[in-house]
Amino acid sequence: MDPHEPLDPGSLPALDRRIAGCRACPRLVEWREEVARTKRAAFADWTYWGRPVPGFGPADARLLIVGLAPAAHGGNRTGRMFTGDRSGDVLYQALYDVGLASQPTSVSADDGLALHGVRITSPVHCAPPANKPTPRERDTCRPWLVQELRLLRPTVRAAVVLGAFGWQAALPAFAEAGWAVPRPRPAFAHGARVPLDGLDLFGCFHVSQRNTFTGRLTPEMLREVLRTAATAAGLN
Repeated sequence: MDPHEPLDPGSLPALDRRIAGCRACPRLVEWREEVARTKRAAFADWTYWGRPVPGFGPADARLLIVGLAPAAHGGNRTGRMFTGDRSGDVLYQALYDVGLASQPTSVSADDGLALHGVRITSPVHCAPPANKPTPRERDTCRPWLVQELRLLRPTVRAAVVLGAFGWQAALPAFAEAGWAVPRPRPAFAHGARVPLDGLDLFGCFHVSQRNTFTGRLTPEMLREVLRTAATAAGLN
């Protein structure tokens, strides 16, 4: 699938299927498939997803969470955003704590987890080596995010962007999807709030182990951003 081909009129499930079939970035295709073949010893009995990971959450979401990219042994293994890794453990616990998720854990795509008015996506849908997509890979993947934003536009009223990379990738996508993004583009900061036309954009430190283990991002800091964004989205 080519992310630059126009999306046939349809739904988010149709977009998700197209994303899962994308092979546009050779380096990412090679890496995600190599990881799926070799696996990690702790997951030797798993059949890895090993493909691009589509967004997760209802098609009428009012709040969007934008990450960075799937983890090699998280989303690349389970096939669901932030599922099966420690970053996801932190994020879903916080979502549950503020009433936006049905359970505090996310371990597999069939574990029964449901999100309440929230959808989770990322600007890069394949697991990258060292968790670092290149700018070219980010830009190649952007049309998928633009199409997702256009499909969500009737209902989405707030977005939380996790980390500076996601912020840099998301702002052009929101602009291309039809929102009026200020110029010069706002700088990323934890707790930043940028009003777009009909949508509030929030910045939050990424839920990476580096941030959560060092205390740069605490559970309460994350919960506070999610509560504020949920209120802005009309979910409270």
